[in-house]
Amino acid sequence: MGQRSLRSRRTLFERESELTAAEEALSELTGVHRDGGEPPDRPRGALLAFAGRAGIGKTTLLAEVRRRAAAKGCTVLSARGGDQEQRVAFHVARQLLQPQLAGAPEPELRDRLGSWYAIVGPALGLCAPAEGAPPDQQGLRDGLDWVLTHLAVQRAPMVLVLDDAHWADPESLSWLAAFAPRAEDLPLLLVVAYRPDELPDHAEAFRGLPGRAGQRPIDLEPLSAAAVARLVREDLGTQADDAFCRECWAVTAGNPFEAVELTAKVRDRGLTPTEAGAHLLRDLAAAVKGSGLIARLERLGPSTVRFAWACAVLGTEIHPTLAAAVAGLGSEEAADAADALRGARILTGADILEFVHPLIATAVYRAIPGGVRVALHGQAAWCVIDEGLGPSAAARHLLETHPDGDAWIVQQLRAAARETLRAGAPDAARRYLARALREPPPFEDRAAVLYELGCASLLTEPATTVNHLRAALEEPIAEPELRHNIVYRLSQVLAHSDRLAEASETLAREIRVTGDARVRLRMQSEQFMWDAFRADEPDSPARSRRLARLADRLTGRDLTERYVIGLRAWDATLRGEPAHIALHHAERALAGGFGWAEADRGFEVPVLVALTFMYADRPGRTEELFATGIADFEAQGWHGAHLSFGYTILGYVRYRRGRLAEAEDFVRAGLRLAERVGPGTPVHWYAVATLIQILLARGRVAEAARTGEDYAFCAPFPAAVTFPDAQTVHGELLLARGLTKDAAAELAAAGRRLDPRGMRNPAWCPWQLHLARAESHDAPERAVATALEAVNRARQYGTPSAIGQALRAAADVSSGSARVKFLEESVGHLERSPAAYELACALVALGTELRRAGRPKEAAEHLYRGLDAAVQCGADGLVEEARDELAAAGLRPRRLHSTETDTLTARERAAAALTVRGRGTAEIADELHTDEPTVVRLLSAVYRKVGTDRTGLGSALGERAAP
Repeated sequence: MGQRSLRSRRTLFERESELTAAEEALSELTGVHRDGGEPPDRPRGALLAFAGRAGIGKTTLLAEVRRRAAAKGCTVLSARGGDQEQRVAFHVARQLLQPQLAGAPEPELRDRLGSWYAIVGPALGLCAPAEGAPPDQQGLRDGLDWVLTHLAVQRAPMVLVLDDAHWADPESLSWLAAFAPRAEDLPLLLVVAYRPDELPDHAEAFRGLPGRAGQRPIDLEPLSAAAVARLVREDLGTQADDAFCRECWAVTAGNPFEAVELTAKVRDRGLTPTEAGAHLLRDLAAAVKGSGLIARLERLGPSTVRFAWACAVLGTEIHPTLAAAVAGLGSEEAADAADALRGARILTGADILEFVHPLIATAVYRAIPGGVRVALHGQAAWCVIDEGLGPSAAARHLLETHPDGDAWIVQQLRAAARETLRAGAPDAARRYLARALREPPPFEDRAAVLYELGCASLLTEPATTVNHLRAALEEPIAEPELRHNIVYRLSQVLAHSDRLAEASETLAREIRVTGDARVRLRMQSEQFMWDAFRADEPDSPARSRRLARLADRLTGRDLTERYVIGLRAWDATLRGEPAHIALHHAERALAGGFGWAEADRGFEVPVLVALTFMYADRPGRTEELFATGIADFEAQGWHGAHLSFGYTILGYVRYRRGRLAEAEDFVRAGLRLAERVGPGTPVHWYAVATLIQILLARGRVAEAARTGEDYAFCAPFPAAVTFPDAQTVHGELLLARGLTKDAAAELAAAGRRLDPRGMRNPAWCPWQLHLARAESHDAPERAVATALEAVNRARQYGTPSAIGQALRAAADVSSGSARVKFLEESVGHLERSPAAYELACALVALGTELRRAGRPKEAAEHLYRGLDAAVQCGADGLVEEARDELAAAGLRPRRLHSTETDTLTARERAAAALTVRGRGTAEIADELHTDEPTVVRLLSAVYRKVGTDRTGLGSALGERAAP
């Protein structure tokens, strides 16, 4: 941000409380108290928010805060929102951060920003956007958070000052509003000022920011009559009498800006500040603003007026040569105009010009005749391009021009949209493209503009995207590749909007008319994928047969073929074909490799291939693949739905491995990301369903029920197939709450939905296992039949975990010796599987049956093993059940000890200690100055090394766990 030239440093009247708040905040930030009092335990950041109407003195107050901060040795970052720059994406973020980073050689900049270089660099104007998919908005915000956090730590203490926040661009404003509460945990004082009555809709989150430490924003009040009198006498001398000063206060209503400008007018006129001249003040005050200001401007001559208009169109940080070009003036004439405007207290500055006050800039801009204003914006766009500032800088001016069928304007707006979209500002790109469409574009370009507009609206307005893409398909399209891309994108947005049938039909129509064999194969693979997720697919077995025949013919020579083969692996998993067949196709799909962040493809197939290994009892391979995929997401800057899904499914993998504490941490991290994406989205369903399943496994039924209520986890369930299956998890929750009839009805409905589609693998969806348990209360014979059918299906699939889990369900609904027999076989299978929690359940159940059968020695062995396994899994409810059974057998539970704590690193030990004390992953991340994914990885390593849950971890570390 350019340096602003202040007329002089004035006394701040009646701002003692505001300055005291600022001084206290600076003292806590720097550890130096003005009165020599005790310094704080550590430098502490804060948030100061000043609110007040135009001219009330916010800018002057912030200038004093900046001066005091610099005097205390603080690094000061400054930015100012601009009325004309509100639609320039990241305008404020660039003012704040670019000066701290610009100028460094590219290698140094890459080193300083690390993996964030390609994500935040384009947004901050530090590098050109890379080709490929842009970061999502959450990923970009996370990157900006990282940059500001590191600057605050490295250049502490730091003060960030944002003036006229109500005019900040939406992208910067929403980022800062979300970041602001973190200031208190950093050596950072964030000071903002805004007009509360002019905050735009997109700044609602900003409106609620507290003033400091949980207080309301500090409202600036008009000056009293006494304060205006002191201001007048400071400017005009002590000869200003009381009557004159009272009239100054009356005509300005205590507005500091108007009072200062009024005294300047009095001085210019040579008016004696006495009661005799007081009657002239009202006319002089009118000249300070509105029509009076414009009349004063017009008296400076037409060239000066035109130069002022050009400056108003350009906004803030005005380069004189650019303003001269926009105004159509020569250099000498422009210099004279600038001098005249400085003398009239309209402009300030030399190398960089700015209006003395935003009120003046607004008045000048609004006084420009409509047709002239449009023409000046058009001229400004040409001049900006001619200066080499690029289409993004010109786009805001082009938005103000009238449509006229100009192909050059369409070209510039499309180029600006591409730059802005790749920089991570889809809303701005959408505005540019919508304006290009109204120009209108040349007939042959209309479909391309509609396609680009649809892509820009994809993440924020999926329904609008569908309309744009369908409209694009109705236009004549000369390039086949463009048509194919439109179809791919349309099917994706329909599928992600839970309109899977429409997605499949869109592809089917295009497959019938596509002549290119490779394109047809790509479309078939996309159709197979969306059909695999459809809960209402009319003939799933037929689709499976077609997929099998196609996949068997393919060699995997390109990405499309590997996607088809990967879908074949997943289909085999769903249908419960022998696991070795599914694994064979999964390995074939991986042989050529495919990334998780391909620019024009979804991440669904890589996920399905990875999950194929998990259901086939190879979760380690799944985790390796997910680690790679999550790294791809993070490198791409995808921190929204993609990363949420990654963490949630990784938590689900941990759950199936019986590492429940780690699973819960991962899924809660995924749920937090899903909540930022929005409720009702597919990732939200995945996260909530998985969390409920984990809570049930941990024995926290009441908490699982509350979670279901909080997130409205009930019918209607999504049209897409999810894993875990949402309806089945709901049935499991009803069963855990003792609502057996409701559970049976829900689970039977899940079976009626899945069975006709050939989804018969109990390893993937154990609806039959839970249904058997629910039926056992009222129809025990039917329950046994249901369980045995599940056992047969599990044996067909052939994995030890699937067979062992099904046998335990059969034992639960059987009686007598059959019960013990099923449990013994279940334990035998589960011991050869990675399903540690299922093994713990089977051991405790077997020990219980053996105790009841009068076989105490064998019972004790299995109960002790089950107890140890349950503790290591974090299954608290099962731990209590095992202890109760041991007590009933007259046995004493062993106390568990960890001998592995000496292998923990310092950061792992710190994270472990904080989680024992009841801190969440977000709090631990703040404490350790890292991010939540890193905390999750640290805690995962701790649980793996120590081999216990949080309570056991507390004992191992010698700390008491928080309740």
